[in-house]
Amino acid sequence: MIYFLADEHFGARPGAALNAELHHDYKIHFEENTFPCLESTDLRRNCSLLILNFIAGTGTTASPVGAAEANVRRYLETGKPLLLIHAGSAAFWHWPWWREVVGLRWVRNNDPFQIAPSVHPTAPYRVDLCKSHHPLLPHLRPMDLPSDEIYIQLEQTAPAVFLMQTTIDQGTFPQCHENRSPWGGRVIGLLPGHSAEVVRHPDYLANVRAIIARLRDSPAA
Repeated sequence: MIYFLADEHFGARPGAALNAELHHDYKIHFEENTFPCLESTDLRRNCSLLILNFIAGTGTTASPVGAAEANVRRYLETGKPLLLIHAGSAAFWHWPWWREVVGLRWVRNNDPFQIAPSVHPTAPYRVDLCKSHHPLLPHLRPMDLPSDEIYIQLEQTAPAVFLMQTTIDQGTFPQCHENRSPWGGRVIGLLPGHSAEVVRHPDYLANVRAIIARLRDSPAA
């Protein structure tokens, strides 16, 4: 079972739009804005892949409390995979150990680690494949995307292989990467994904499906 947790993201609802495209192809448990599964479900046993696209404590999304932190950490300690879409690297920004998991971290204002905040210019943009021999690359597609938030100036928190990138006026920035969690699980971050129009784009959907296939092929999945 895939567990997909998303916020409504200031009314854009990209998680709900992506789930609507994917739920015919996969067995997905989807939650938006509130995440009771983090306290009521043993993720180690019931979840084969955890997908996140939210920022705790932002908008109408509360910060998970109680057993949620221990539950997520136990899941990751088994070496199971993680897919972080758009804002997912900041999903649990308030847990100090989370920073080392995500590879590239969206940095919020008033960051507890005093890192300069990330930014997101908004424009149509192209995402190209990086030069790499990574086994996922032959299955990924370049994307010409409509206007959306372009996440740039993230903090690198772990060694990572960059898979996709964009070049805009401010420079060239990674848009998809893979790293390993501190417990050896595969972590893939896909930064595009604020707009519902973007997540419905055929090339975007093809890339998400390719990423899911790689993560579900992880030894611990």
